Amino acid sequence: MTSTDTVPYDEDPRDSAPQFVLPLVVRIEKAAPPARTDALETAARAVLFLLSDERAAGDGEWARAVADWQDARIRKVVRRARGAEWRKASALPGIEVAGEAAEVRVFPPVPLDGWPKELVKLQVSGTDLDDPEPPAAPDPARPVLWLNPELEMSAGKTMAQAGHGAQLAWWALDDAARDAWRKDGFALSVRTAEPGRWAELTTSGLPVVRDAGFTEIAPGSSTVVADHPLLRSCHTRL
Repeated sequence: MTSTDTVPYDEDPRDSAPQFVLPLVVRIEKAAPPARTDALETAARAVLFLLSDERAAGDGEWARAVADWQDARIRKVVRRARGAEWRKASALPGIEVAGEAAEVRVFPPVPLDGWPKELVKLQVSGTDLDDPEPPAAPDPARPVLWLNPELEMSAGKTMAQAGHGAQLAWWALDDAARDAWRKDGFALSVRTAEPGRWAELTTSGLPVVRDAGFTEIAPGSSTVVADHPLLRSCHTRL
């Protein structure tokens, strides 16, 4: 399972900057893999926990890496681990986030070609996830990351795309709204939009993630709309 994503897909002066990537590792044990939606939501929340962490701001120990990452293309890579691999990954500096059953660990950004040895060895393909039951309708009072119903993406790529959507929403909020979301544990839902609603969402003024097209889907594909209740009157693009 892997996803290497960067948005937007057009030419950008940030291409000349050193490229960094945000690593996310999802725990997938053979006997008890998490449900797909649970993993997607936990990955998105993990990105928010990192962005809001005091170590990622000001003089924090991760601040330089986070700034360098955000100054270039915004890339996220999702890998999977179990057993001893998960324990080794968990020993590295990072933040572990739990969902209903899913566990995702997010790490401070690293150079594109400078992954820690404990992470570079992790599996990057061969596993997907399913929902045993259709997810319930999302809470309209909380943020929803809407997925494009016309695209087929692996679980790993979709986790990265959900993380992009969460990041767009975070960037668009003011400090008070960010603090309220943080106090709510970054509660959010990830759902696939109804086909008839997708066009409405992408033209609503809400933040839209557009993929660079490096993996799985065509460049410029709209993948996620970040529907935060406080963003329904504005539009932000990563």
